[in-house]
Amino acid sequence: MSLFWRVFLLNAVVLVAATVALLLGPVTVSTPALLTEAVVLAAGLVVLLVANALVLRVGLAPLARLARTMNTIDLLRPGPRLAFAGHGEITALIAAFNDMLDRLEAERAASTGRALSAQEAERRRISQELHDEVGQTLTAVLLELKGLADRAPEPLRGELHEVQETTRNSLDEIRRIARRLRPGVLEELGLTKALRALATEFTGPSLTVRHRIEPDLPPLTHETELVLYRVAQESLTNTARHAHARRAEIHLRRLPVAVELLVRDDGRGIQQTSEGAGIRGMRERTLLVNANLDLRPAPSGGTEVRLTVPVPERNTPA
Repeated sequence: MSLFWRVFLLNAVVLVAATVALLLGPVTVSTPALLTEAVVLAAGLVVLLVANALVLRVGLAPLARLARTMNTIDLLRPGPRLAFAGHGEITALIAAFNDMLDRLEAERAASTGRALSAQEAERRRISQELHDEVGQTLTAVLLELKGLADRAPEPLRGELHEVQETTRNSLDEIRRIARRLRPGVLEELGLTKALRALATEFTGPSLTVRHRIEPDLPPLTHETELVLYRVAQESLTNTARHAHARRAEIHLRRLPVAVELLVRDDGRGIQQTSEGAGIRGMRERTLLVNANLDLRPAPSGGTEVRLTVPVPERNTPA
């Protein structure tokens, strides 16, 4: 039954019931109306309006739920679809809205995949240029400085050694940036050693990063390994820059039908602000592998980032 006929028939039932009650009841209306008659008519009108409001609320409740979902939907956080049953315009509208969400999420994941693939290719190119061009240039400068320092008189030799040390630090920084842009250890040695190297890289005087990685992980695609690595890298970057934490830890474990990455720190926790580009970038990456990303306060303070990536079950031989 269409929405028009449902509302019309429900209102008709209310009006017919009011008319029958007026015709068959003992109450009559005088001319002019008496006070008691006006009170009875006013009470009947209130009852009629309340019944009509309840009927409309029941009939239009699915539209209210649909409007709330439209206002709160986030394509970076896929959620359950609106439930519907039966037939009619509202049911058809909810079904069309659910189909539209499916298409939008699929298109968003596809476009995000293309953008991130282009981003990774650009990172590889920049990393290669930093390593080959800038790195080799700084290495040549170091050799020249060493030769000059060896031939320079004593007052100038100390200054040249300082310049040489600054250049060496710059070369180390360039190499570290190149490694972050292109995780060669991930491509060459796999996810486990890449995460261990990541924990070592972020460990310093002000932050200690521990890792616990289970050995019996299921086979993962290169795309899944890259998503896990980038989420761990972005989480540790946020910890080092913003959390003021002393300790952090990386856990990677196997679940019955998934792989779970957990990055936790003891910093100041999640602030009541909108998500930045880094977190939104992590959410976009999780869409590529149909994963679930959850950010919440850690049990002992700080922040906890939990990424759950579904993996297909391995068929066991009969």
